[in-house]
Amino acid sequence: MSKTKYSPSHFKEHTQGRSIQKMSLPAEVVLPLLQHTGAPCQAKVSLKDKVKTGQLIADSEKYISAPIHASVCGEVKAIEKRPHPVLGEYQAIVISSDGQDSPDAAIKERESPDFLSADAIRRIVRNCGIVGLGGAAFPAHVKLNPPQEKKIDTFILNAAECEPYLTADHRLMLERPQEILGGMKIVMKTLGVTSGIVAIEDNKPDVIRIYKELVDGKSIKAVSLKSFYPQGAEKQMIKTILGREVPPGGLPFDVGVVVNNVATCLAIYEAVYMNKPLYERVITIAGTIVKNPANLLVRIGTKIGDIIEFCGGLTEEPAKIILGGPMMGIAQYSLDAPVIKGTSGIIVFSKKETAPRPSHPCIRCGRCIQVCPMGLNPSQIAKAIEKGRFDLAEEYNVMDCVECGACSYICPGNSNIVSLVKLAKHIIKTGSGANRRTVP
Repeated sequence: MSKTKYSPSHFKEHTQGRSIQKMSLPAEVVLPLLQHTGAPCQAKVSLKDKVKTGQLIADSEKYISAPIHASVCGEVKAIEKRPHPVLGEYQAIVISSDGQDSPDAAIKERESPDFLSADAIRRIVRNCGIVGLGGAAFPAHVKLNPPQEKKIDTFILNAAECEPYLTADHRLMLERPQEILGGMKIVMKTLGVTSGIVAIEDNKPDVIRIYKELVDGKSIKAVSLKSFYPQGAEKQMIKTILGREVPPGGLPFDVGVVVNNVATCLAIYEAVYMNKPLYERVITIAGTIVKNPANLLVRIGTKIGDIIEFCGGLTEEPAKIILGGPMMGIAQYSLDAPVIKGTSGIIVFSKKETAPRPSHPCIRCGRCIQVCPMGLNPSQIAKAIEKGRFDLAEEYNVMDCVECGACSYICPGNSNIVSLVKLAKHIIKTGSGANRRTVP
């Protein structure tokens, strides 16, 4: 991995001092049947069915998948294709809220999870639909069940939140520290590890101070990391903290480590202690043209337009709306696209902030190589893809790219390398084309 530390500006001042607000119930939620890495779910409800908040509404028999639960109490209005923040359009369950927010009977507090076995915890986490909330949305029960031949010795709580603008995890760390550490201890128990590390970037001194006081410094340590992007990428974090390098094509399992995001550990805590499914999460709404930037607790399935309206609307017509952070997030084409499990923020940009920049041919300056956290050669990979040589891109380890966007950001020629990488990954994964050497 590259040792060069280069980072875009943080832009966190808009929301880092704003406590978490609870958004009012939306009139309607749109719940896509694919909100996670893995197999899509199938609907378990029908048109006009009455549902309660937290009720199971979709599931899959596949191991790498995560069930979906109603995020409001009401009636199933439709099961049809709707805008999806990542996939363009996808089949979704649409629920009209009755405003009552009556919870499903299964949601109830447990006295203590101490009696639960590791397998029981995995089942709870799976049944509650918990996924990684840092963006990848990988089913959490799978991470909690590493292959037997992989000897896990360390768990890292990822509190970096290195993406510009995003401060939802920062606020969670300040406002719900006991529950987050409780979730961390549940994960460590399930994995059978005795070494835990809370990894916090040094641009959050208030969080560092609190967690150094709360942890024992033995089984769980709080460490301060120099703030740079993309510190939050789990492979980069493992290298920084432990000096272990995940091999090309490998996973943190391969070097004895599991990493979970702050919000994920909180969701695991709520699942184990309350049997609460993942039907809401905290996101950041930011941007210079948002009237009231905020950190909001929102129901999964709430539409972008409804959230922006709750924040007072915009001061001018937006040029671009991104779900996630500006480096790795995805621009949206519709305000009807909903927040899904992996959504960490909504960032709104003005026309002035997103003025198009002309692209120029690669001058082989090497800047993209210097900033790549995975030690790849982005310009070489991009050139192979432009020529339709997806086989070469694969040889150049394009699948190891974490799509952090650092190469595109630093490129003096304004080359959109990440878009080319996304295309190549899709071609390679799906096998599109007879020999995968021609751009479709």
